[in-house]
Amino acid sequence: MNKPTSAVKILVVDDQLSIVEELCEFLEVSGYRCVPCESSHQALERFNEDEDIGLVLCDLHMPGMNGIELVQELQRLFGRYRVFEAIMLTGCADKQDVIKALRAGVADYYQKPLDLRELLEGVQRQEVVVQERQKSMQLGHLDQKLQYLSEAIDDLYQDLDKVRRGPQASDFSDGDVSEQLPAIFSQLSPRQLEVARLVGKGQTNYQIACELGITENTVKLYVSQVLRLTHMHNRTQLALALAPGHSGLRQRVTAH
Repeated sequence: MNKPTSAVKILVVDDQLSIVEELCEFLEVSGYRCVPCESSHQALERFNEDEDIGLVLCDLHMPGMNGIELVQELQRLFGRYRVFEAIMLTGCADKQDVIKALRAGVADYYQKPLDLRELLEGVQRQEVVVQERQKSMQLGHLDQKLQYLSEAIDDLYQDLDKVRRGPQASDFSDGDVSEQLPAIFSQLSPRQLEVARLVGKGQTNYQIACELGITENTVKLYVSQVLRLTHMHNRTQLALALAPGHSGLRQRVTAH
């Protein structure tokens, strides 16, 4: 009985079509979906088009871009956000080629003529590696999102606490934004007002994040909230509304 189809696709690359067909047929019977390619350039295109590809099975000696160069190019183009492992096939056991392949990040290599059962065992091992790396990457992304959410919740609790305690003198200590604020700004929470004041000073999201000790994503969230609540279209309009000496604009904003 054939094993269940693997979620990891295999990119099979060899300039000899007969070898590609033989490998694909064997691997598909063994429970893998294969993407056949006859050149490294075609392999780059197929890899880019199909995010399910997690294993690259390629010949070392190919015209144009060889197998090592293919793996290096895949790592350069996709290595930061795609998980994959490479297995190299070679018709000769040149020690220097093997060393170059391993240094390039190739996980394993097999000499032709291939022992298909031995190759299948190697593919199965690398399949497990790919799946574990994919889980780690997904957990890393989830941890980052949870961190952003946690920081945003902490900020919201701080705002709620300030609202319950009422306005403090320190909230307006800078003097550049005070009681002369347009009435529409009165609906902002203390943290939203703090972000608005820093935007009014011309600070970037990065500078605001550093000053307040929050992430840039959290700053973007606050800026978006401020613009929505004050019915302004962009940061420039917000900055002008908060800048000294723009009473005309302030009156128009107040009357909105």
